[in-house]
Amino acid sequence: MDPNDAPALGLRETKKRETRQLISDHATRLFIDHGFEHTTIAEIADAARVAKKTVTNYFPHKEDLALDHQDEFVAALAATVTSRRPGETPLTALRHAFLAAVAAHDPVAGFAGRPFARMIADSPTLTSCLRGLHDRREEALTAALAESTDAPPDDITPRTAATLLGGVHRVLFTRIQELTLAGRTNPQVAEVLAREAPRAFDLLTPALAEYGRRGPDRPRAVNGDAS
Repeated sequence: MDPNDAPALGLRETKKRETRQLISDHATRLFIDHGFEHTTIAEIADAARVAKKTVTNYFPHKEDLALDHQDEFVAALAATVTSRRPGETPLTALRHAFLAAVAAHDPVAGFAGRPFARMIADSPTLTSCLRGLHDRREEALTAALAESTDAPPDDITPRTAATLLGGVHRVLFTRIQELTLAGRTNPQVAEVLAREAPRAFDLLTPALAEYGRRGPDRPRAVNGDAS
């Protein structure tokens, strides 16, 4: 590649990111003002001053415009398990990660504000989509647990553990939404969750306290066989 092409490529990528963010911002505003179900792609395109085709090129599905952090949401639990410290169990890693997200008022954890929470609650489409994202997140977590514990393909344990861990995260996500819709501010919601989340995770301790613990000197299995 000609070195002189690099700045041009950088400018094009920057322009793409700016256009994507512009479309997303206008879509969110319209969804909040008029409701997800009643806002059309054409209206979003008009507001962003782009072609309708441009909107669908960046966001193939209308739901993608409202839930534009879905990939991060789906991958979050699996990534926490995969990157956990030696000797740390998945339960401990996920507990610490969730409490850190609460302290940071992380939008991916549910701290998106009352207008956004109301937009989702009022839309059957987005509510259904959110349930699907929770399902996909548990599937990704199942795969991460199976890989990190060297479980055989037919072992039900990773799926069971992922369902338990994912279920607690569903409950806590819903709790954040409920408190937000009730008019609590992010700091107020965080204060409640800082008390309630540990109790929720504690309920899993009898079953998962030692599950997935990998000692610092334990070798990884190769082709499913422990060395």
